[in-house]
Amino acid sequence: MPELPEVETIKTELMPHVVGRTITGAAVYWDKMVKEPSLAEFCRRVTGQKIIDLTRLGKYLFFHLGSGEKLVMHMKMTGSLLINPPDARFARAVFQLDSGAALHFRDPRKFGKMWLAADESAVAQKLGPEPIDEDFTVKTLAAILSKRKAPVKPVLLDQAIIAGIGNMYADESLYEAKIHPERPASSLNGEEVKRLHRAIRRVLRAAIKNKGASVRNYIRPDGDIGSAHDEFRVAHGTGKNCPRCGTAIKRIVVRGRGTYFCPECQRVK
Repeated sequence: MPELPEVETIKTELMPHVVGRTITGAAVYWDKMVKEPSLAEFCRRVTGQKIIDLTRLGKYLFFHLGSGEKLVMHMKMTGSLLINPPDARFARAVFQLDSGAALHFRDPRKFGKMWLAADESAVAQKLGPEPIDEDFTVKTLAAILSKRKAPVKPVLLDQAIIAGIGNMYADESLYEAKIHPERPASSLNGEEVKRLHRAIRRVLRAAIKNKGASVRNYIRPDGDIGSAHDEFRVAHGTGKNCPRCGTAIKRIVVRGRGTYFCPECQRVK
């Protein structure tokens, strides 16, 4: 699933292709991916619109249109945004641009969503703070965790609590901070919160630098893959050993999510 680093990479790499361009045509081949307005109205309203800017909030992309509306996209589990791909397999929507380029919304499992919105507020009010923003401080994280007795792993994954952290980056952050994923969030002491805060920001920033992780479906707009997964220490680590202590990486399920950790370095206290 594209998580914060992948969506940030897609935004950055799409901008030179789409910002300042006009949408000359729109075709949607899976009508259920358009939430609102109607499919016909959606295509009519985006056609002829100039893309003024492209921004990200959590795992959402916002194409700022000349009309003032926002074209919102969420790629969900298997979505990708590709410029002039060599084939159109799994293309659920295609936007033609006045440059002659075509933006394909590729989504094998058909979970991706698009819609038109007046502004970002409807999305923003559903999301917690951005973990790479400067105002996401140790104090902010401490306040979030102190109120929750749930295991820390699902707390990190809850987009209404913190925006953008997905499964694999939660595993990597908890490993770096030496915190067991099933520890109650409120049980973390001050030093552990500091370690976790530092780990979250370092892991996400490193993944952005490495253009995201291409573990399964993630593809960058030009068709290349990211390399962030090359630095994973525990995420998707079946059959691997901990690089710190050599203990076999263990997989458990925490609140329905596959979770990888080192049982020696991340002990339950």
